[in-house]
Amino acid sequence: MSQQLSDIGLIGLAVMGQNLALNIADHGFRISVYNRTTATMEKFIAENPETPGGLSGEKTLEGLVASIKRPRKIIILVKAGGPTDAVIDSLAPLLEAGDIVIDGGNANWMDTIRRERALKAKGLRFVGSGVSGGEEGARFGPSLMPGGDEAAWKEIEPIWKAIAAKVDAVTGKPIEGAKPGKPVVGGVPCTTHIGPDGAGHYVKMVHNGIEYGDMQMICEAYALMSGVLGMAPAEASEVFAEWNRGVLDSFLIEITADILQQKDPATGRPFVDVVLDTAGQKGTGKWTSVSALDMGTPAPTVAEAVFARYLSAVKEERVAASKVLSGPAPGFSGDKKAFAQAIHDALYCSKICAYAQGFQLMRAAQGEYNWKLPFGEIAKIFRGGCIIRARFLQKITEAYERNHDLANLLLDPYFKSEIDRCQSNWRMVIGQAAANGVAAPTFYSALAYYDGYRSERLPASLLQSQRDYFGAHTYERVDQPRGKFFHLDWPEPSRPQLEV
Repeated sequence: MSQQLSDIGLIGLAVMGQNLALNIADHGFRISVYNRTTATMEKFIAENPETPGGLSGEKTLEGLVASIKRPRKIIILVKAGGPTDAVIDSLAPLLEAGDIVIDGGNANWMDTIRRERALKAKGLRFVGSGVSGGEEGARFGPSLMPGGDEAAWKEIEPIWKAIAAKVDAVTGKPIEGAKPGKPVVGGVPCTTHIGPDGAGHYVKMVHNGIEYGDMQMICEAYALMSGVLGMAPAEASEVFAEWNRGVLDSFLIEITADILQQKDPATGRPFVDVVLDTAGQKGTGKWTSVSALDMGTPAPTVAEAVFARYLSAVKEERVAASKVLSGPAPGFSGDKKAFAQAIHDALYCSKICAYAQGFQLMRAAQGEYNWKLPFGEIAKIFRGGCIIRARFLQKITEAYERNHDLANLLLDPYFKSEIDRCQSNWRMVIGQAAANGVAAPTFYSALAYYDGYRSERLPASLLQSQRDYFGAHTYERVDQPRGKFFHLDWPEPSRPQLEV
C-alpha cells in the first residue's frame, strides 16, 4: 500500500467505476480503488500507471479505508439494492465518526433514505448521488445529483464540481473536448446539492423517467416519418440532423441522426432495420410512474413510455396479432416537408409536456418528503453530461428564475407561447397518426395531459357521481367549500355496494 494518503476512495471497478476513478484522477485528486475481484483492480492499475492525481489499488476494504485522508470519502459503485447494502454493511464497521459514504449507483430513493438514517445513527454521513451520462459521462464529465447532509456535500463539493460536465456560462451549451489526462477547464459545473437524504436519487430517477419519455417520443417521430411519409432511415437521419440545429438540439436527437445513417456491417442494410424491435429497461421509468401514482400526481407520458417498452417486449404476440388484426392502410398525399415540420412541432410540444410532468412530480415529492428542491439549478445541471442534455433546458432554468414557485412549466410565458405557436401542428400530426394506424402513445398522452390540465371542468364530476351511486363514496359540490362532502340517497338503496 502507498504511504501517500488519497483524497477519496471508490469501491466497484465495473466500467462506470473505472471511468469515474480515472475522471477523478485526471483532475488531480488521488484516489484509492477496491474491487471484490482483486485481479480486476490489479489489471486496472496496471493499465493506468500515470494519472495527474494518482491511483492506489487496495486488496482489502481495511486497506482501502486506511489509505484515505480523514474524514474519509468513499464512493460505492456496485449494483443497486442488495449488493450495495452488502458493501455498506462490510464497510461501516471500519469507518470513524464523520466519514462519508457516497452511493453513486441507480438506487431507489427510499433505500437512500433508509441508509442515510441507519448510518447517521452510527455517526457516519451518507450521500446518495445520482450520476448521469453513461460510461462516457463518467469518464469525461457526468451530471451529478448529490443528496444528503449539507456539511457532507461541502466536503465532496470540490471533487464533484471538478469532475462534473461543464457548460458555457452564457449559452448553457456543453463544453466538449475532454481527453484522458486533459479535462475541460472553465465553465459551469453540472452539479449542485439537491437536498437532504434521498433527494439526489429521486431527482436522478425523475431524470430517467423523462429520458424514457424523450426517447419514446423521438421513436414515434421516426415512426411517423417512416410509416406515413415513407422515409428511409438515411432520409430521416437528415431531418433529425436539421432539427438538432434548432430548439430540439439535444444529445438524444444528435445520436438519433447518427444511428439512422449507420449501416449494418454484416449485411449493409440500415442498422436500425436489423435491430429487433424489443426494448429493455432497468426500472427507473417504472419507479417514476409508481411514485407518481403513489403521490396522485399526473405523469401519463412517462407511464406511456414505460408501457410502450412493455408492448415492444411481447414480440411474438405482436407478430401473431399482425396477421389477424386490421387497421388503415397508410397514405399521405400532402406536402411532405410541411408534414415533417409538423412532426417536429408535435415532438416539441410533447417534450414540453413530459418535462412539465417531471418537474410537477418533483414538486409533489418536495412536499411529500419535506425537501426544498432547487428546480432552476436542477434544470441547469441537466444541461451537460446527462442523457437528456439539451438546449431546451436553458429555457426551464429561465422559467424558474422568473418564478421559483411555478406550479407547472406550461404556465410559464415562454412555454405557453411555444405551445400556442405549435399546437395546431401537434393536433394535426396526432390525427394523421390515428388515421394512418401509427402508434404514438406518448404524443397522444402528452396532448391529453395538456388538454386536461387547461380544462376548467372535467368529466370527473360524472365519475364521482358514479362512485357515490354504487359505493356511497360521497362527493364535493361546486357551490360548497372544498373538503365538505355529501352523499345522495340514490334509488334502490338495497343494491350491492361495490368498490372500484
